[in-house]
Amino acid sequence: MDISGAVVLVTGASSGIGGATARAASRAGARVVLLARREERIRQLARELGESVALAVPCDVTDRVQVAAAAEAAIEKFGRIDVLVNNAGQGLQATVDAIDPEDFRAVLELNLVAPLTATQAVLPQMRKQGAGAIVNVGSGIIWSSLPGSGAYSASKAALAKLSAIARVELADDNIAVSMMFPSITETEFVGTVRGDVAGALKMEGSSGLVPQSPEDAADTILDLIRSGAEQADLVPEEYGGTLKS
Repeated sequence: MDISGAVVLVTGASSGIGGATARAASRAGARVVLLARREERIRQLARELGESVALAVPCDVTDRVQVAAAAEAAIEKFGRIDVLVNNAGQGLQATVDAIDPEDFRAVLELNLVAPLTATQAVLPQMRKQGAGAIVNVGSGIIWSSLPGSGAYSASKAALAKLSAIARVELADDNIAVSMMFPSITETEFVGTVRGDVAGALKMEGSSGLVPQSPEDAADTILDLIRSGAEQADLVPEEYGGTLKS
């Protein structure tokens, strides 16, 4: 897909990979729709990018009604939706015996159910247009078995399977569904996990991985949009990915 002129809807756009993706898409000539709960941050980003080509929509993506309204707002302003980037997510650090079921449900709602409902919200417009691209942001952690990461890894592994099946189901509609697997990224993510924040920070610090910039992740997401490839990752080969040292 040619990103120039496309309408790109990004969830979790208030910081990190989401914010970087919105900026990268805008530089590539896209019009962007920014979804996040932190209203002032996305409104500031819309002002930065230019409010004629950027729309900030305060939205809790776990609320199906709000997501549907956000899709309608995008169509009302720009007339179409070409790309959905399902980036919003949260971690959960806890050993299996200590996982709080309510925390697990909340993470599943955000990391797995929300991408599904966002996809459902944009599909009618993409089908009407005869084309579209959906990129789901996963995590390279699913290729490891790190103590304390079970709940988070499970949510992202399930998203990867959901994406693979959606890719097959939507191929005849000319809608490409792709997965992007980042590695450790320089964002607020680890400090906002549910459960054991100190444990998550310790695990990240002892991983031996050099944190990557959110801009690297954003560039990889844009490459997926352009190519329609099934997946891409920024995970070193020794950790299960394809990134060469």
